Amino acid sequence: MLYPTIDELTQGKYNRYELALATAKCARLITNEYVRQHDIAEKSITGNKETDRPLNTMIDKELRDEKAVRVAIGRIHSGEYSIDPLAGERAEQEANEAKMAEETASEEAGEAVDASVADRDELSDAE
Repeated sequence: MLYPTIDELTQGKYNRYELALATAKCARLITNEYVRQHDIAEKSITGNKETDRPLNTMIDKELRDEKAVRVAIGRIHSGEYSIDPLAGERAEQEANEAKMAEETASEEAGEAVDASVADRDELSDAE
């Protein structure tokens, strides 16, 4: 049996789908942290077997010994990470705003090009 249970994790506020997405995102963060610590540990090794610590002792024990999903579930249960059901909507809204800003910027750039072409045409007519 899994501990903590799904009911304990969702607390009646979230559905299983939201829990699965949050756990997957949290596990991705944990995996990225493990990779970052592993890279730092590899770079710090000098090649001297007498003075170098083993690579696995330089990485956080929790990240090294447990699977990322298990760590993610533990962090969600402890409250270290929280589920934000509106995060997807906010991300979509931010993407739409960025797209609108990009379109506005490209329209302004297009108007500036049209104005410079018109100015050049007026100069050539004046000559």
